[in-house]
Amino acid sequence: MGLIDLLTGNTGNQVAERAENKFGISRNQVLALLAVAAPLIISYLSKKSQSPNEAESLNTALDKDHDGSILNDVSQAEARQSEGNSILNHIFGEEKQTVESQLSQKTGISIDKIGPVLSMLAPIIMGYIGKEKQQNNVGAGGLGGLLDGILGNASGQAQNGQSNPLNDIIGNVLGGQSNSSSNPLNDIIGSVLGNNNNQKKDGDSGGIGSILGSIFGGK
Repeated sequence: MGLIDLLTGNTGNQVAERAENKFGISRNQVLALLAVAAPLIISYLSKKSQSPNEAESLNTALDKDHDGSILNDVSQAEARQSEGNSILNHIFGEEKQTVESQLSQKTGISIDKIGPVLSMLAPIIMGYIGKEKQQNNVGAGGLGGLLDGILGNASGQAQNGQSNPLNDIIGNVLGGQSNSSSNPLNDIIGSVLGNNNNQKKDGDSGGIGSILGSIFGGK
């Protein structure tokens, strides 16, 4: 299953519906947030996995806690919100608050809800990565390539799927701030890919912020 399939398929729609019911926000806002957060998280994990210690830590976490079963039972996402928050703390570090603030502004999800919604989505994204890892029989040393491959495949699939209804959702929710009105999903993934090699190491300023700035047209 490709990343686009996760975003547009039953899993994405089911978790969006649960978040809508739980937090009282638009289902489309959740889908747009997931479409931004998924490639963003995968991109940053790819960068972190360049460190052997980080790669081993991620590999262990995926084997232990993220076997992909959550994709067939999205009710786990609500039960694992605390875990999701810990995941986000590790991935974004001291930039987490900045990321949440920018995502709140662009999606219209209030700042008091953006963190909990992201925490609900994070285990879904990790479950997807874990399932891909299992299917491709990848160990710690191959995680960077796996994650980059997920993003590359998603970019190609998005380029060939301009009629995808998720494009309209993203365009409406983000207010047309993507670089192309015809395919905002591909713009998002393309922006992440374009900045992937330029991210700074964990703890430096500008890494996540530069990706978000590119996604949202520097606004």
